[in-house]
Amino acid sequence: MSLDSTTKAEFPVPAGVFAETVTEVKHYTDRLFKFRITRPASFRFRSGEFVMIGLPNAEKPVFRAYSIASPNWDEEIEFYSIKVPGGPLTEHLQKIREGDTILMRKKPTGTLVNDALLPGKRLWMFSTGTGIAPFASLIRDPETYEKFDEVILTHTCREQGELDYGKELVAALRSDPLVGEMAQNLRHYCTLTREDYPFTGRITDLMASGKVFDDLGLSPISPETDRGMICGSMAMLQDTKAALEGFGLEEGANNKPATFVVERAFVD
Repeated sequence: MSLDSTTKAEFPVPAGVFAETVTEVKHYTDRLFKFRITRPASFRFRSGEFVMIGLPNAEKPVFRAYSIASPNWDEEIEFYSIKVPGGPLTEHLQKIREGDTILMRKKPTGTLVNDALLPGKRLWMFSTGTGIAPFASLIRDPETYEKFDEVILTHTCREQGELDYGKELVAALRSDPLVGEMAQNLRHYCTLTREDYPFTGRITDLMASGKVFDDLGLSPISPETDRGMICGSMAMLQDTKAALEGFGLEEGANNKPATFVVERAFVD
């Protein structure tokens, strides 16, 4: 699907919405892709927030919450998406090409921001699948490394190809002129659930057994030193939330910072 000027004219941009141009599309697997769009000069957000996006392909466009994968200093906006057959938005979104138009509501929000956490020494980012998106923003933000001595990004997927976006991101981060030196304190821990891999299993099981801490050479999570962020499926959120509460951490929010936060926005 390519949204030409005729299509755009048939479906005017709703109030409170930006109409931006796709600058890059990259497909990683038959289920996952990223895309970048132009950034409105007036658009401001905190790294880790999400925004509602849609397509100008209907009189009343379908909007879904997408975490912004780029950091707040980036001149463009990046998203990382799953492809859902029959999904009201992703069925069409997966077919976008450079030059197409994306609609984006003007107000970002979300709980996966540094301000929602109390000060600590180690920050754990727990993600599954496209749940890595907000962390793709946060690990490229200098503030994250200024607030924490060590950052551990965990990413659990089913198959190896689903880890490629995160691996590509972390590899590029090492030579990033803005945060490259700070990012030496970033640990990237990948696990798979359906294929053989150096590390396998659900992150909650690996926390319960202590294997993740042994693998990384770290002490178990403690409310005195550790902070957590969680983004993934509903089941993963619930299980990881329970695991962190088992370590003595408490859930926080923008208006009440605590020792871990959960993202509750989903795509299709």
